[in-house]
Amino acid sequence: MCVKIGILIAYAMGVVFVGWIAGLKKSKSASDYFLAGRGLGPFIFLATMAATNFSAFTVFGASGAGYRDGFSFYPIVGFGTGFMALTFWFVGKKTYKMGLETGAITPPDLVRRIYKSRGVSAIFAIIMIVFTLPYIALQPIAAGYALKELLGLNYVVGAALVTGLVVFYTFQGGMRSVAWTDAFQGLLMMVLLVLALVVIASREGGLISANVKIMARYPDLFSRPGPGGKYTPALWFSFIFLWFFCDPMFPQLFQRFLAAKDEKTIRFSMLAYPFICSLVFILPVSIGVLGRLNHPGLHGKAADHILPLLAADLPGNVLGSLVVACGLAALMSTLDSQLLTLSSIFTEDIYPLFKGKAPKGAWPGRIFVVVLAVAGFLLAVKPPSTILSIAKQTFTGLAVLFPVVLFGFYEQTRSSVAAWMSMIAGEGMVVLYYFKLLPPFGFLPVVPIMLVTFGVYLVIAVWDRHPEMRWPGFLKSPYFYGFLAIFTLGMDFWRWHVKPALIFGFPDWVVYFIGLSILQTGLSYWLVSRRA
Repeated sequence: MCVKIGILIAYAMGVVFVGWIAGLKKSKSASDYFLAGRGLGPFIFLATMAATNFSAFTVFGASGAGYRDGFSFYPIVGFGTGFMALTFWFVGKKTYKMGLETGAITPPDLVRRIYKSRGVSAIFAIIMIVFTLPYIALQPIAAGYALKELLGLNYVVGAALVTGLVVFYTFQGGMRSVAWTDAFQGLLMMVLLVLALVVIASREGGLISANVKIMARYPDLFSRPGPGGKYTPALWFSFIFLWFFCDPMFPQLFQRFLAAKDEKTIRFSMLAYPFICSLVFILPVSIGVLGRLNHPGLHGKAADHILPLLAADLPGNVLGSLVVACGLAALMSTLDSQLLTLSSIFTEDIYPLFKGKAPKGAWPGRIFVVVLAVAGFLLAVKPPSTILSIAKQTFTGLAVLFPVVLFGFYEQTRSSVAAWMSMIAGEGMVVLYYFKLLPPFGFLPVVPIMLVTFGVYLVIAVWDRHPEMRWPGFLKSPYFYGFLAIFTLGMDFWRWHVKPALIFGFPDWVVYFIGLSILQTGLSYWLVSRRA
């Protein structure tokens, strides 16, 4: 037990040290504290973008989904999240440019300057806060699970300890501390996930041997569309749809576009992100599948414990502790970013609604970091559902913001009425779906919600501004049809229900989707090199 505690303390001290070093340059202004002086270069920008997106959902949620649903969940997150990188170019690049032009510090601040409306900005900010708080709660939930299984620590105490640690270094140095600790923890997460997969599989004779055993016992885990036919064509399409619209609207990702050093930084991240997603997500999903051999019979929320359960099974204290540290790295690198971004929104967008202007300096933002951390922790005390279920609900609420940003960037005559009506209509449907008052027609609620959200914006914009209607310019671009072809190839329903061959222990369609991500990167490189 002392060895386990010592390793976790050493990890915590390492994170604090990196955050402290990065935060030595004092943040005198809100822009410096929240955006690191708009100076994040390619490596740190990519590392913090990836690490802040790879959260407790990635390690604990994806391993739990792998346990319940098998490899059928991998294309949804591996290919689907990587495909979302396209938005780095047509949303991220615009965010960076307009942030420089307007001096915007937060996403709602940028929206206010685009639409010239505090009302639109206020609704945008409130939605970001309301739907990110449950996502914040996912991180201490996973921390409590991990420390309980490894150390026998009380769930609430474990969640509180990790939350307090993140608050400490975020409070200290703002975006600089967060970005550098994200880079450290993201790299650590990847290395330890690989180590965990290798060690856990070695107990069954290696990954290939282990997966052959699992396929013989649980063939549905290697099937498309998964056990019980769970991931129907409509549901599979829905998840890709969800990631594409919600991920760039995560406040912590959106704000990082404002902190980029230059356009080349965003371009580099767009090209590298699909590969990183393909690599990272195969690891926890595979670990979840392997968990069926030693821990059969887990259901619902219990499956989200599979990684710490497997860690506790490992011989000796060192390996198990390192595996749990991997999960902590994932959740902490997201929690710090979420706290910092929502703190900036309170400081720059909510506070002025009552005081008339934003406060001077970064101290109010630091106070909000603590308040938000406490709120997220309180929500985590009694988790209502699985990590995946909570994530789907919060992600849908954030996806509603996408049309407001997209039309704000590219529409010639922006309509503030269309913007706030679109958001209200979308979130109204989110509430109705939450209480099961509307039918999803076999899809996730995000599909009908986004159709209505886009539709409301377009109809009201025409009525309010009467813009000249013309075909969007991207319909004339060959790149659009290239990416559409890749997306269509991802809907590979013709190969479902066919027993797959195993390639290096994985179903052959896993390799197929990795190939699609490589193809996406090649087409993206062609796009940015021609437009550079």
